[in-house]
Amino acid sequence: MPKYNMLIKSAIFEKSSQRWQDCPDDKIPEYAFIGRSNVGKSSLINAVTNHKGLAKTSQTPGKTQLINHFRINNDWFLTDLPGYGYAKVSKSQRQVFEKLITGYILNRKNLVNLFTLIDIRHTPQKIDLEFLEWCGENGVPFSIIFTKEDKMKPNAAKSNVEKYSQRLLETWEELPPMFITSAEKKTGTDAILDFIEQTNQLLRDNKVGF
Repeated sequence: MPKYNMLIKSAIFEKSSQRWQDCPDDKIPEYAFIGRSNVGKSSLINAVTNHKGLAKTSQTPGKTQLINHFRINNDWFLTDLPGYGYAKVSKSQRQVFEKLITGYILNRKNLVNLFTLIDIRHTPQKIDLEFLEWCGENGVPFSIIFTKEDKMKPNAAKSNVEKYSQRLLETWEELPPMFITSAEKKTGTDAILDFIEQTNQLLRDNKVGF
């Protein structure tokens, strides 16, 4: 497929929602970012959009507690979801997050792709594998973004990606799209934007509405 070289001309905070039902009702393509707490999600969103400070970064895991929408190029939504897994919150609050996340993912009709972020420094983790399996069981279109590539030697990073691929192929017939990224060096951000623009163009060509 041709490369589209998307340029981010505008990235504007749209809305924070406590319930998936309160998300913006614009019928435009939506790409959500999710991952374990402290996976580097906010930093990657800022790198992808080339807007420092768009998504609020924090040293405290679990900081994102709402569904945050950003309007990109007045053409599509980038959605920042609360993290799954470890967060310094109570069990009851964690259950609220889980209900918020699953409700959004299963009911948001214009969700085109769920970018699931995984820290490349770790070998396959049970919680990540379980989340990916849940996505597959529920027919959720998703891609995998490996983060913090700059924190490892290239061979070690490649090895961990291969381990994830092998584990997924134990139960999957084919692998989802995968991206290796570094928010600090902005590695892989062009590939993510190219994937989004290709998908948007496909939706336009096929006159897909929501």
